[in-house]
Amino acid sequence: MAENNVNINFNLLKIKTDQFALFEENHVENGKINLNTSMSFGLNLEDKAFSISIKFTFEIKKKPFMTTQVSCFFQIENTTWESLKVNDKIILPKGFVAHMAMITVGTSRGILHSKTEGTIFNKYILPTLNVAEMVPEDVIFD
Repeated sequence: MAENNVNINFNLLKIKTDQFALFEENHVENGKINLNTSMSFGLNLEDKAFSISIKFTFEIKKKPFMTTQVSCFFQIENTTWESLKVNDKIILPKGFVAHMAMITVGTSRGILHSKTEGTIFNKYILPTLNVAEMVPEDVIFD
């Protein structure tokens, strides 16, 4: 298990909007709004890079009316990378992953605002999220 007190030096390499869609035919003014969230991780051994992809889907009456998926790519410094290796695995501490997830959520919030500015969909804002709950344990890559 990686030590949680490891100082992980990183740079934000790239931001990618993987998906953005509006389903205007599913949007109605009245009804309870549900927000479905999913998160996935990636690792590029060659570039010593870690990615987080987060997808948000807004639904009303169980029908999606807006979805966005954003990926952020982070490069980890060489000496830090070596400290994350345990046997033949890379172990990223949950605190670090939660911090990267928080950056990705904030980035997603800005992209959503920018893409919907001037439309009726701009009133839907990503709420604050407890990303620590979304990342309950260290992330291990074999």
